[in-house]
Amino acid sequence: MPSKNQLQTILKENYGVNKNITQPLSLEDCETLLLLLTNHPSAGRLVESFVDKNNELSQNNRYFGQRRSQAEKKFERLQAEQQKLKNDIAQLEQANRVLGDRKGTLSKEQQDLEDTINRLDAENQNLSLKVQTLTTQNDELLEANDQLKRDNKELKNIVDQIRLRLARDTKMLLQYEDSELRKAVIRLFRWTLG
Repeated sequence: MPSKNQLQTILKENYGVNKNITQPLSLEDCETLLLLLTNHPSAGRLVESFVDKNNELSQNNRYFGQRRSQAEKKFERLQAEQQKLKNDIAQLEQANRVLGDRKGTLSKEQQDLEDTINRLDAENQNLSLKVQTLTTQNDELLEANDQLKRDNKELKNIVDQIRLRLARDTKMLLQYEDSELRKAVIRLFRWTLG
């Protein structure tokens, strides 16, 4: 009399019934199943149909398992990209605040320079009316005043260029897609760093 393992092997080889399906069956159940399949071809066709369907379902499970795994990986990748974008946005906001602070500082310096120029003009007029003997000092003050005006004009031009470039680049940034946005922001930072 064959063992249960031998009967399971026969069922597997002759009818495609996996051992994991016949494992819960007893020795007698395996013998009965083998006799049934041997004596009734329609039962064999039914088992073949079940085996084919089982294989098809197994393939579907593998396929959908792979798809799920791919989706999970893509989801993780997208989460990482989202986090990176959040970090990039936070950095851009910080950089924007720094640029705003710098703009405020430049405006204050410009105002200070304009105030200095106005004060020097007033002093220059007072000095020229009071004393003829101080013409040498007056000439030096006029030269300093001219230099301050040139510096102020250059500073104002630089500030205007920064404002114009920042406005234009910001407008361009709003038109870019995400990956292009990052490249454009990097260019903007490189430009502002000199």
